[in-house]
Amino acid sequence: MKYLVGISRIFVGILFIISGWIKLNDPLGFSYKLQEYFGADVLNLTFLEPYALPLAIFVVVFEVVLGVFLIIGYKPKFTVWSLLLMILFFTFLTFYSAYFDKVKDCGCFGDALKLTPWQSFWKDVVLLVLVLFLFAGRKYIKPFFKPLPTTIIALLGFLVSLWIAYDVLMHLPHVDFRAYKIGNNLQEQMDVPADAPRPVNEYVWSYEIDGEVKKVVTNGSEPTEYPRETLKGVDTQVIDEGYVPPIQDFTIESEDEDLTTYFLEKDKLAIVAMYNVLSAENEGMLKIKAFADRAQKAGYIVIGLSASGEEAKQQVKTDYNLDFDIYLCDEKVVKTIVRANPGVILLEKGTVTNKAHWTDIEDLEL
Repeated sequence: MKYLVGISRIFVGILFIISGWIKLNDPLGFSYKLQEYFGADVLNLTFLEPYALPLAIFVVVFEVVLGVFLIIGYKPKFTVWSLLLMILFFTFLTFYSAYFDKVKDCGCFGDALKLTPWQSFWKDVVLLVLVLFLFAGRKYIKPFFKPLPTTIIALLGFLVSLWIAYDVLMHLPHVDFRAYKIGNNLQEQMDVPADAPRPVNEYVWSYEIDGEVKKVVTNGSEPTEYPRETLKGVDTQVIDEGYVPPIQDFTIESEDEDLTTYFLEKDKLAIVAMYNVLSAENEGMLKIKAFADRAQKAGYIVIGLSASGEEAKQQVKTDYNLDFDIYLCDEKVVKTIVRANPGVILLEKGTVTNKAHWTDIEDLEL
């Protein structure tokens, strides 16, 4: 029992640290995921949406800290109780999400590793079993070091976690796991290779025959055994999604046309990303004008990208004296491009060459 508790303790602790660090690397992204859970279509806890970011920071810091506490044996009773309550909550959340098909990706490992809702749930079930085992054998969880070093390591784990959260929020994630990271070509990330696996769908056809509903399952065309006029409906079920490109919804649209390909073929393109121009940081917006002037002198075409309406975009251009056009893109996509509002991304023929949080715009090399 003692040795099994020791093995489980190390495994669970490392997993919590890794999972927490990945989200700690991008707490803003995790807050977007929490907002999705809090939305009316999932948990209907919309009153929590404004607090998604502080809650995200608390959860990820606590997750890392609990992993550290468990490994070094600091306050084992508090640690295992906290682990148990946390994993019970997340097991419920992932089951709810999977059973009711509410959220396609739980965000457990941020953008580093995508899990389906059911994969997330079964992962949490395994963790729950291990945590219950640790809970039952908590008397065997002893500190590896003497009290003072143990306390110092625990405090350092907490302080380092807080510093990382602050640093990535004021700049950008230390490691970018998203499809828009530096070095990626956006056209390539959107393309579907000719030899890529295709989607596999199943079709359930319902016919009413002599007062009874008959169902026929096919992989494509409508069956011929029943008269067409008896058809009551058809349901489509996705068996295999096939190849899904990393980037799916990126667009650069004016009111009249889709200009995505046109701009991604430019030698030098600077995109000012503002998912919502009305909530963009004022201090950052004040820096945009100077950046745009500097970028244009360096030969860049400068455009804005936002999900905001035309009236709001024209208003912000007037308020901050911006002389570039702001095009339309889905809000979730703009949030994914760069974790800042506003933020900047530089491209050469569609390849990302640099990006910056608004706090670092003045230092961005062109």
